[in-house]
Amino acid sequence: MSHSVDEQLSLFRYLIQTRSFNEATLRFLDSLLVSKDVKSLIETRSSLKQLLKSESLSIIHSIAAESIHDKLVVLDFFVHAFALVGDLESCLALRYEALVMRDLKSASFQLLQVSPLEWLNFVEDAVNNGFHSVAVKACENALWCIGNNDVQKLGRDMFPENSKTTIISEITRLRNLALTSVSSCSVQVQATEYLERKTREQQKLDLPFKEKRCPASTSFRNGIKKQNMRKLHERQSHMQVNGALPERHPNLRWVGLGGTQRLKR
Repeated sequence: MSHSVDEQLSLFRYLIQTRSFNEATLRFLDSLLVSKDVKSLIETRSSLKQLLKSESLSIIHSIAAESIHDKLVVLDFFVHAFALVGDLESCLALRYEALVMRDLKSASFQLLQVSPLEWLNFVEDAVNNGFHSVAVKACENALWCIGNNDVQKLGRDMFPENSKTTIISEITRLRNLALTSVSSCSVQVQATEYLERKTREQQKLDLPFKEKRCPASTSFRNGIKKQNMRKLHERQSHMQVNGALPERHPNLRWVGLGGTQRLKR
């Protein structure tokens, strides 16, 4: 990574640490992603993802005691920042956190109420990007939101009555789709764990068998050697009887090696 890019990353980190959560900072972030070659773009994008993850955790933790407005401003900034660098998981996670935060505070601040359409948009993004567990939770919140009487107080323009049935039907469809995907993943995980467990068990069963095979093969080889030695001795005895074998020198003896013989002093 070039020195100029390092300086730009340091400047972006400085803007975050000084809480410059505005459009100008997002435009500067977008400019960092303009690269002439693919390799530089990949390196820069990876560095920005790590930087954003580290700084977002630190900043969000530091504003725990601040107002709901300030928290939502920070979350909204990081949602857009993660979207720019292509970190969809972090982007959706912070979007969900912001929606839940608004939902919890809506009893005191009615304007923070999350509309069913907002939940529906989030669910669609979560399902389309493969985050099915989060989508299921969002669907439950959306369906609760539709049945909540406080939502009706927000006015017909925000939640038209004629679209209620359509929204409920679509959210239900997406929830069923997400549930099916979650169940499928769970089954796949269980199947993988079962196969791994059976493999380990089979390996344990095969181990004693392998251990038994080694002594058996050794015994077989020893038996061959004994058989060869016996045949050698029989041949020597036969040759001595027939006078074909000369008398041994007192300082020499016969040594059998795998069916062969040699003299050794």
